[in-house]
Amino acid sequence: MNNILVTGSNGQLGNEMRKLGINSINRYLFTDINELDITNLHAIRSFVKENNVSVIVNCAAYTAVDKAEDNKETANLINHLAVSHLATICKEFDATLIHISTDYVFQGDKSTPYNEKEVTNPIGIYGKTKLEGEKAISAAGCKSLIFRTSWLYSEFGNNFFKTMLKLTSEKDRLSVVFDQIGTPTYAGDLANLIFMIIEENKYSSNEGIYHYSNEGVCSWYDFAWEIGYLADNTKCIIEPCYSSQFPSKVKRPNFSVLDKSKVKSTFNVNIPYWKQSLSICLNNISNNKNE
Repeated sequence: MNNILVTGSNGQLGNEMRKLGINSINRYLFTDINELDITNLHAIRSFVKENNVSVIVNCAAYTAVDKAEDNKETANLINHLAVSHLATICKEFDATLIHISTDYVFQGDKSTPYNEKEVTNPIGIYGKTKLEGEKAISAAGCKSLIFRTSWLYSEFGNNFFKTMLKLTSEKDRLSVVFDQIGTPTYAGDLANLIFMIIEENKYSSNEGIYHYSNEGVCSWYDFAWEIGYLADNTKCIIEPCYSSQFPSKVKRPNFSVLDKSKVKSTFNVNIPYWKQSLSICLNNISNNKNE
């Protein structure tokens, strides 16, 4: 039996890992800021030593893309320095770090999917601090798997999916950008992949950077339209608009579709199409309301 530490366990991915960890022969230790401050190197060292942790799954992140532009220090503390601490401790105790990164490490000026070897060039503070976190892992030299993902959503926490679910039920008309292209990722699917890798001990021989999102390509407009349609909120008219119509402090990648060939071939996984997973997530919300 291995002891697995999951940080940021109150977030979207952390909550999905909680659901899976119940059925494991391993011992999962779920922490958030109240149980373990990952910005404190000594606190991490003590926790890992006392619990004989062999794998850390870091689900903690500062993901408020717009707010990161004004809160650079906080974003850097969580997305970079805390990751550096985790990597340092993993190296010290010969543990493996499984870390979640983002499509925002890319500039987004291509028109074909990004693979793991492409040049990174983030255009906002969020992406820059996440890339620094990746570099810190490399510098520490610990055993690691990094999963870059995109447009993460779930029934937990705050995300685009839940915002659109609410707005399409309340409003008669919405405008959503159609000039930013990517792929939604259901946190439950990513959690299943990570859980499988841990349970089948596939992490020790497959270190490296991987891209994971659901299959398919869409704009935020397409994503919003499908949410409204599946939720039967069809009275709300959703209109496409340009991102320039919504001025923002941060420029987001125009195209951030991820090439998932490596993760599929390495771990022999079938990745669900984004509409299929969206339907599952919506059903989970409906079922929870009815319980």
